[in-house]
Parts: sequence; C-alpha cells; structure tokens
Amino acid sequence: MTFSLNTILLILLGLLTAILAPLGISSKFQLDVLTLIFFTAYIGQSWNILGGYAGQFSFGGVMFFGTGAYTSSILLTSFGVPPIIGIFAAIFMGAFLGLIVGYLSFRSGLRGSYFALITLAFAELLRVLANSVEFTGGGVGLFLTYAPGLHNLQFNSPTGFYYFSLVLLVISLVIAMWLERSRFGAQLVAIRENEDAAEALGIDTLKCKIYAIMIMGGMGGAAGTFYAQKYLYIDPPISYSIALSVEMLLVTIVGGMGTVFGPLVGSFFLHIVNEFARHFIDTPGVSLIVYGFILILIISFLPNGLVGLFHRARKKKDDNDA
Repeated sequence: MTFSLNTILLILLGLLTAILAPLGISSKFQLDVLTLIFFTAYIGQSWNILGGYAGQFSFGGVMFFGTGAYTSSILLTSFGVPPIIGIFAAIFMGAFLGLIVGYLSFRSGLRGSYFALITLAFAELLRVLANSVEFTGGGVGLFLTYAPGLHNLQFNSPTGFYYFSLVLLVISLVIAMWLERSRFGAQLVAIRENEDAAEALGIDTLKCKIYAIMIMGGMGGAAGTFYAQKYLYIDPPISYSIALSVEMLLVTIVGGMGTVFGPLVGSFFLHIVNEFARHFIDTPGVSLIVYGFILILIISFLPNGLVGLFHRARKKKDDNDA
C-alpha cells in the first residue's frame, strides 16, 4: 500500500491530536476509556499480523499476553528486575513461545480450524500450569507493589498510562505499515490467499508463518507487562482469559482484517458502542444484547469490516467523479 500525501497528513494530524488530547480532557474516566481503546487496538493489531495478513486464525492469542504478564511480574517480585527491563524479557518470552507453538503447529501442517483450536489448547494448558505452580502465585495470583516511576512503568496519573498505551499503539501501526510495504508482508498475503500456490512460487511458508506468530507473541508479551503494571495484579483467569482472545479477534474483524488501521477503527467503534449502550440502557443485560446485535450485523454485512466500507465508499466516489 502506498500512502498519499493527504493520508500521511491525516495520520500526522491524528497522532498530534492523540498527543495533545490529555491537555483538553479533565475526566479521568474518559482518559481511561481512551487508554483501553488504544490498548485493545494494540492487542488487536498483534492478532492481525498472524490472522489478518497471514490468514492463520488463532483463538489462543491470550497465551502471549499472559506469558508476558507473568514474565515481567515474576522478574520484579522475585528478582527485583524493574519492568522497564522486564518488558523486554516479556517480549522475548512471548516471541519464544510463538516460535514453539508455531513450529509444533505449522510443522505438523495444521491449518484453519485445527490451528485455531490448538492455540486455544495451548492457552488453556498455560492457564492450568499457572494455576498449579508456586512461582506464579498459583490460584492466588501475584500482587505488585505500587511504586510510581518510569523504571517501574507505573504513573501517578492516568495520563502516564495513556501515553504508554499510545506508544504501544504507534509501534503496532508502524509494524503494520512495514508489512504493507515489505516483501515479507507480501509473502504473508500470498500465504493467506493460497498457501499451496505460495509454496509453488518458492515462498518458505513455514518460516514466514513462524516469523508472523513470533511477532504476534512479542507484541502480546509487551501487552501483558502493560496490564500488570497498570492494574498491579494478575492471576491465571485474567492472564489467560479466553475473553481477551475473543476481543482481540473481534476488534480486528469489525475494523478490517489485513489492514493497518482496522484494529484501531474496530476498537474505537466497539468501545464507544459499548459505553453508549451501558449508559443509555438501564435494563440489565439489554446493553449486551444491543452490543451483540450490532456485532452480528457488521460481521454479516461487512465482511471486510468498517475500513472496507470506507474504501468501498471512496472508490464509489472516485468512480462518480470520473
């Protein structure tokens, strides 16, 4: 994908707006919502690398998140390693786990639903292990000490975590933009469209898919560290929550798989809809029904997501202008 000058200017304007946003937002709640949107977009983008660009659907993306959260937290609580260093260990462990899962799965020729289910099984296995062993705190979990400071990746106000999530988001967007323009990204798309044809063209599909899941794993590891330092507590049900796997998948599908801004658009849309439903519908449970109904409509009638709808509308406008 080649970005036009107008698109580049819009991206820079959006980034500048995001940087300056805390200056005009006095509500901590609103800042927390934006932080959550950016964070969800980031983990959605991690899923997008493997699921959107390479076409390898995963139901167990949370295994990298949980592994990263435990890695940095155990290094902090047991060995005194500050999270600003621990986050790199979390990234490494997430990528290493991706290497193991990817090699075992792709080497065995698992594709489609079989690969999705085996990743779910890995996530569940790690949850059981974390619940059983002593150094993870078992079922009790790990409590982290509140000690604000950059070395601990903890902050006195929501603004610090807002910028932390914004940095993660920008990194994820840069990775996606690189994929759009790189040979590696083109190889992943070829695998997504027709893996057998990609192999016939000489693409090492095994290596490409393993690299993709390692990138996903590294990004997930960083996300785990962010979560642990923000909420100061992790346990197996949180760290290996299937709900989080579903959320990273949903924001990408709703926004647009295999696109740079799909996860961000999907995250904005779903969180805004969720907040509106919660605040304007008082009847318990009805907000979830409305939320689910909107998801069904988008998935049913917008297979390319909201970004695909935008591209379709722009293409139609260009055709009419011509």
